[in-house]
Amino acid sequence: MIPVLRFEPHALGRPFHAARVRIPARSRDTELHTHADFHEFMGVVSGHGEHLLITGAEPLAPGDVVLVRSQDQHAIRGAAPDGLEFINIAFPSSAWQGFLDLTRTSCPTRFHSQRALSAFSLALERFQDEPTSYDLLRFWIDVLEQVVPEAPERGVPDWLGKACTAMRSEANLRAGLPRLLELAAVSPAHLSRSMRSSYGLTPTEFVTDLRLEHAASLLAATNLAIAAIADRCGYTSQSYFTRCFTTAHEISPRDFRNRSQRAFVP
Repeated sequence: MIPVLRFEPHALGRPFHAARVRIPARSRDTELHTHADFHEFMGVVSGHGEHLLITGAEPLAPGDVVLVRSQDQHAIRGAAPDGLEFINIAFPSSAWQGFLDLTRTSCPTRFHSQRALSAFSLALERFQDEPTSYDLLRFWIDVLEQVVPEAPERGVPDWLGKACTAMRSEANLRAGLPRLLELAAVSPAHLSRSMRSSYGLTPTEFVTDLRLEHAASLLAATNLAIAAIADRCGYTSQSYFTRCFTTAHEISPRDFRNRSQRAFVP
């Protein structure tokens, strides 16, 4: 079975995760895996290697930038003589989609830009301190500035993008699926078809992902009682919220809060 990685056990409440990765030429390939709830950008700093996908192997060289989406299955291989070194920036898929919806931009899954590597280095530097959502936004903007203007348009209807962006407000998030239907102003069947086509999610899955993402932020950044956080995220039962959070992130809300708040201590 292919391992499925989740964002929160690595980020621990931070808005993104950053790492410099070195894969020697003679080492084994990294384990083939997929992501449950996050995307990542890889910026190749030096050396050569291959990005291993189920569709085949793609060569990697300095200046290559690769966007790995949630549900993509991939692994990395270093090539002789020097192996491969890259900076990896991971972030929640729902936050990335919200950024694209808000800015009405698109991004290819692969492009080449030596200039983009400075954005990777800056994000890695900020990650060593106490990174903020602003640092993640700055990284996205700096990277997208390097994307060729002819990148293909995404097939997200304007009404759907606006509705999904509006759902990020806490009031709408608490109201849940009925509010999403109200904002979309289409039939439930049409909303479901459009969500699956554009995002690969059902409307219920989309709302659940947003609620759990907001809950993780509140757990990491506030001292609110878990019951209060559950209520603010639209859960009428603390026990049900705890079960949902634990299933999604493989850690209880209480343990997540303890680990995430310790993560910022030098």
